[in-house]
Amino acid sequence: MSAEIRVAIADDHKIFRKGVILCLRPYANIKFVLEADNGEDLLNNIKEADPHVVLMDLRMPIKDGIEATKYISKHYPHIAVLVLTMFEEEKFVTHLMENGANGYLLKNADPLEIKKAITEVVAKGYYLNNFVNRILLKRAHAKTKNVTVPSTSTEINDKEKEVLRYICMEFTSQEIGDKMGVSSRTIETIKERLMERFGVKNTAGLVFYAVKNELVE
Repeated sequence: MSAEIRVAIADDHKIFRKGVILCLRPYANIKFVLEADNGEDLLNNIKEADPHVVLMDLRMPIKDGIEATKYISKHYPHIAVLVLTMFEEEKFVTHLMENGANGYLLKNADPLEIKKAITEVVAKGYYLNNFVNRILLKRAHAKTKNVTVPSTSTEINDKEKEVLRYICMEFTSQEIGDKMGVSSRTIETIKERLMERFGVKNTAGLVFYAVKNELVE
């Protein structure tokens, strides 16, 4: 049996919230440890509940999902946030993925995809589905149609590019270190330097930024 995954859900629509929990009940390794109907309620109880993953709605009263996601990314970086929303706007995807979200799902997602997202985000730190990938491809296509001056903020050396490529291939820091003949701590230092330079909060943001800006092949 797979290791237990502790999940919190924040959504102001109780029927939807309960529906998600019910749909995921067949997966014995997924345990819901917290329900919240707004971001403030979630943050007030998240430390005690200690989830591995939060399913986060965006539009909620008192404190919305965007604010809550940024707070969790800053204060509880070990907790993954999967946005679960009806909003398909590109601006939400880009903003959330670069500011702490580990994945972005639409509310019409199949329960199996939600389960897959929860499992993958725990295993590798991010989840990119077809919806997010289409946005990345659209932005990449738009870039090729415009001549721009390269930004020094996205310039990376060969070693950083190799690390970034391995990260996007889902290798762990230890595995990357073994391949490159350096310590996992060295790889973590390079990751942290890249995240700071690109202004992203976690591995998901780093992968999203790298793909969006065509920093890896």
